Amino acid sequence: MGLYKTGNNQSVRSTTYSNTSNKGDSSFNDIQNALSSKLIAARVTDIILDEKHPEFNRVGQWNGIGAIFYEVVNQAGSSTTNYALPYDSQLKTYPVVNEIVLMFSLPNQNIGKESSAEQFYYLKPLSLWNHPHHDAYPNLLDGINDTVQERDYGTSGRRVTDGSTEINLNSPKNESQNTFVEKIDIKPLMPFMGDSILQGRYGQSIRFGSTSKSQSEKKNNWSESGENGDPVTIIRNGQPEKLIDDRGWIPMTENVNKDLSSIYLTSKQKIPFSIANENFISYTTKPELPSQFKSPQIIINSDRVVINAKKDSVLISGEKSVGLSSNGSINLEASSHYISSNDIKLGSKNATQPVLLGDNTVDLLIELTEAIKNLASIVQVQRDYPNGVLVTSFNSVAGNILNQINNPKNGILAQLNNNSLKSKTTKVQ
Repeated sequence: MGLYKTGNNQSVRSTTYSNTSNKGDSSFNDIQNALSSKLIAARVTDIILDEKHPEFNRVGQWNGIGAIFYEVVNQAGSSTTNYALPYDSQLKTYPVVNEIVLMFSLPNQNIGKESSAEQFYYLKPLSLWNHPHHDAYPNLLDGINDTVQERDYGTSGRRVTDGSTEINLNSPKNESQNTFVEKIDIKPLMPFMGDSILQGRYGQSIRFGSTSKSQSEKKNNWSESGENGDPVTIIRNGQPEKLIDDRGWIPMTENVNKDLSSIYLTSKQKIPFSIANENFISYTTKPELPSQFKSPQIIINSDRVVINAKKDSVLISGEKSVGLSSNGSINLEASSHYISSNDIKLGSKNATQPVLLGDNTVDLLIELTEAIKNLASIVQVQRDYPNGVLVTSFNSVAGNILNQINNPKNGILAQLNNNSLKSKTTKVQ
């Protein structure tokens, strides 16, 4: 009898299955036998990931990428030349050799010609060790050392401490694709209630989580503020290179300051994160530090951040301000620079001295220089005889002034008229 109950122990449905009929036994056995032939657990013995594999053409060339060869679990000598394809063509997790997958026998591309045309399709690897790096389990009939079996595949779970599991995780037939390197310090993420987590094999992850004020020793660093249930999304590429605890089976949480690259999308969380330069000395009213901000923000953190628009523009806009700060320099390179503002301060936020308008200033200097030239020309020929003695010092001074004004190479008028005093690149209004 199958009995389904609600939380208050009220019976809502009861179904009795009769097993008194021999005919029923036979039908059930037939169904069970049919299912057992269509659903199997298989250990991956090889996988095709590029055109260098010797079986590339047989599996359909590029249409067969991801095809695995397999042996049925717990059946000695069950290796076969048959292959299985990924079940899902959009979302795929390609297994490594010796991982175990669940396979279904389902219609293949010849279903239009033969109603019975079927082949096996596999799902992502079974989570034998519940670990994102790999879940391989060797065929113990292949001569795995008893010490290795007990140490790496004991009943308490996978506990590798000596560098590797000493089993094959790559293709035995194609060195071209054999790039998987086992890392014993890759850690799974610590989950919190309600999380949805996607983890790669190498310390990449996406967490759709929330503020979670957990009492576990493995606390996260985004739940200091806000309330349980405030959403947060964390995208991480690579765990810290230096770990305090390198035991790969102990879970960890993300660390915005030490993870290789990360993006945080917050709601009401405070993230313990500092930007490279937080002086903000150009501000009259300094913005709130990212580590103290409790409203929604997006944090992107890595050794280098590049934003590029291939065909159009990169637009950065802020309601209050857009701050650019650096411990080195801020470099702007473009064929043209345009700055539109009612108040531009250079050198200091307290700057008060206005810059001069180049054209107007030069015009005024030309007028002034012409006036001085005219005055010097008069003085140069002026004769003065105080007390009946000729005085020529005025003439000498006036001659020097005229020379400074009229010198064709570096005279004042030459520089003013050829615009050598005006900037070729910078304009002001």
